[in-house]
Amino acid sequence: MKFTIDKSEFLKTLQRMQGIVERRNTMPILSNVLMEANNGRVDITATDLEVFIKDSTQADVSENGSITVNARKLFDIIKEMKEKPEETISVVAGKDDRVTIKLGKARFTVMGLPAKDFPAFPTYEEKSFDDIDGPVFKEMIDKTAFAVSTDETRYNINGFKLERERSKLRLVTTDGHRLAYIERGDEKGSKKGEKIDVLVPRKGMMEFKRLLDEAGDEYKISITQKSAIMKKDNTIINIRLLEGEFPDYSKVIPKDNDKDILINKEAFLSSLKSVSIISPDKIKGVKMLFGDGKLVISSSSPDIGEAVEEIDSDYKGEELEVAFNARYFIDALEAMEEETIMIRLKDSLSPGILQPAGRQDYTYIVMPMRL
Repeated sequence: MKFTIDKSEFLKTLQRMQGIVERRNTMPILSNVLMEANNGRVDITATDLEVFIKDSTQADVSENGSITVNARKLFDIIKEMKEKPEETISVVAGKDDRVTIKLGKARFTVMGLPAKDFPAFPTYEEKSFDDIDGPVFKEMIDKTAFAVSTDETRYNINGFKLERERSKLRLVTTDGHRLAYIERGDEKGSKKGEKIDVLVPRKGMMEFKRLLDEAGDEYKISITQKSAIMKKDNTIINIRLLEGEFPDYSKVIPKDNDKDILINKEAFLSSLKSVSIISPDKIKGVKMLFGDGKLVISSSSPDIGEAVEEIDSDYKGEELEVAFNARYFIDALEAMEEETIMIRLKDSLSPGILQPAGRQDYTYIVMPMRL
């Protein structure tokens, strides 16, 4: 195999692979990327067997072939070359699986592994793809990612519940203590009538988000019984879906919270951040005392001290005190752009609802604490 390739494009592609490459070394070849040179392009693939990513880059290919190379080492080599004046890199792989990389007067030789041992990229049908509004889908991920469970023993909530129903896209996440729900119109999709109900693993969805972070708006998505696939330009990501049953979130969202309180988001966020400094690190518990026209936020720790801050609210009625994990509120507030938010409560023992004021399409549920 022999090709020359643009240095910056090569580096960009290799950087994209780093989040996927397997580092636990259970299978050595999963620490590698597969490079396939053929007919004026180089396809580079990485996988951890849950997520596959393939990127196709134009190259001057003088000898077709394929090889796998350690992804981190290759990336580090090309990264160190980025300041050199030369714009193209030469890559040559011999029959002994040695790969030689040249740029100007610099030369590196690294050992590879045979391409035949690399896992095959899952097959898919082009006709299964549908357009998706990239910025909207990215917003949906941003507003729910923080509530995904990281407890690997609860695999059924280690990802995002993705639904499409009656021209609406929906993402739901939970870790058992909080739940994030967002719904948006599926304006670009042509397959709006096809119902979707799948679980997308967190790692894979975050790779979708990284692709959505890049400039451009031509995104396509395909959802099958086993995979979620996204395409943009010459990049394709294939994610193996989670198995298991996501909790029935409709039973979690409170229906009878009758105390609606409007609060300035920035004031609320600032107070939570400052007051929670005193809270024990593991639980970050704070008390919220709602009284006429005000909200008093407090925290205390026997080993540290106490903190109290008062902000304005439009609450009217009997005093109500509820304790929450401040971190859970901070995560949600930082994902909201609106100036005013609404807290909906029932009593001190029931879950609280947090929403942007005047909007029902983004709902965040938090379980109270006992302090």
